[in-house]
Amino acid sequence: MQQASLLLQPISLSELESYLWEAANILRGSPVDRTDWKSYILPLLFFKRICDVWDEEYQAAVATYGEDFADEHRFQIPRGCHWQEVRETPANIGTALQNAMRGIETANQQHLYGVFGDGAWSNKERLPDALLKDLIEHFSATNIGNQRVNRDVIGDAYEYLIKKFADATNKKAGEFYTPRSVVHLMVEILDPQEGDSVYDPTCGTAGMLLAVIVYVTERGGDPRTLFGKLYGQEKNLTTAAVARMNLLLHGIDDFAIVQGDTLRQPAFSDPATGGLATHDCVLANPPFSLEQWGREVWESDPWGRAFAGLPTDSSGDFAFVQHMVKSMAPITGRMAVVLPQGALFRGGIEGQIRRKLLEMDLIEAVIGLAPNLFYGTGLAACILVLRQRKRPERAGKVLIADASSLYRKGRAQNFLEPEHGRMILDWYQHFTDVPDRARVVTLPEIQAEDWTLNISRYVLPPIGADIPPLEDAIRDFKAALTRCREAEDALQRVMTEGGWLV
Repeated sequence: MQQASLLLQPISLSELESYLWEAANILRGSPVDRTDWKSYILPLLFFKRICDVWDEEYQAAVATYGEDFADEHRFQIPRGCHWQEVRETPANIGTALQNAMRGIETANQQHLYGVFGDGAWSNKERLPDALLKDLIEHFSATNIGNQRVNRDVIGDAYEYLIKKFADATNKKAGEFYTPRSVVHLMVEILDPQEGDSVYDPTCGTAGMLLAVIVYVTERGGDPRTLFGKLYGQEKNLTTAAVARMNLLLHGIDDFAIVQGDTLRQPAFSDPATGGLATHDCVLANPPFSLEQWGREVWESDPWGRAFAGLPTDSSGDFAFVQHMVKSMAPITGRMAVVLPQGALFRGGIEGQIRRKLLEMDLIEAVIGLAPNLFYGTGLAACILVLRQRKRPERAGKVLIADASSLYRKGRAQNFLEPEHGRMILDWYQHFTDVPDRARVVTLPEIQAEDWTLNISRYVLPPIGADIPPLEDAIRDFKAALTRCREAEDALQRVMTEGGWLV
């Protein structure tokens, strides 16, 4: 099972990233759809990593004690479940992989149960033996144990792969990936401290929870004070598995990631109060305007989450907001949530909920972001910041900021750059008027506007700011003209083939 001890040269992050992405390239042209690549590449990476680390631990134990002991290992690898044993399997490799992964999960139930997800490893139409052999041999070519790849590098490489899969599946990526620049801004706004409890009710791949760990560490705090206080729930089974692997590869063992529907069946409760568990920091990027989100459950919600109103079936935006409010700790609780900007001004029941949250003086800041920052949607989003107990000088006031012009334009997507994030954070921290950018608005002023938080009611961009540069305008016009001509040609073909044109 164990491999021979070798003196290994450390591998750089860029080298590891290239090597790992080559594994994904092996799947190009295969029956595996690119939207499913992460379901196979990420578990293989995790499987190989824990086996390489196990080998190092085995060699160290034998060198020290003359024999191996189970408690010398972070994770147990049962006989028949090691990477090398799967590698030596001559046929039915998918079944061997699946059995090995399930065996490891069973042997490490506290930390690894269900961590490998539900990939269809034994489906030979999708994953023939030859394809799996190529993948296994590719991963076998490089040792990725601790001697060659430290925890930070393997964790960063894993995050790199997640982003690459997001880039490759743009339309689907919004379901599991939030741009890290937006995540970092949200974390900096909430300013988590040592020992804080942190909760993400739609945690995706756990990027927000990881960003909290990084934030505390970079400011000289002890990240171990957060262990056991990181909570996440994720509806998608594969994504929940990716989240758990992500935290484990970053060296975080003590966390709670639960697969399930947060709005219908929240995973975390407080037996002492009979209500939802509450946390110091709550942050999330829920699915925008989710339809059929579980209104029927909320009509008699045992958790009392419809305290400000019961949203309609057509949009779950304010269901997520109210769930997060109920999940904030009574005094220290603060939250940041990404919403479509329509949630700031839509009327009906959403307007009533928004008014209630304002009257309760929970809303501290509204930050409008640029369009097309998020995967799968070109909509402009916003960050809504709420706090259980505002600082006295901020009571009865809301900072409304327009950051819609802060972005770097990309081919398929716009990007919030670090300098943009620093500028927005500065507005929030100083909480003062910034010409053409931000205003501190009182609740009576918002009431006079019929409780809307539409940013343009309070902050107007300078004249001409919304006019793109001539070069961009010409390029966009040419692209639109090309699409128009293509559409006309397609329509003409359809009408000709259908006999409507002669």
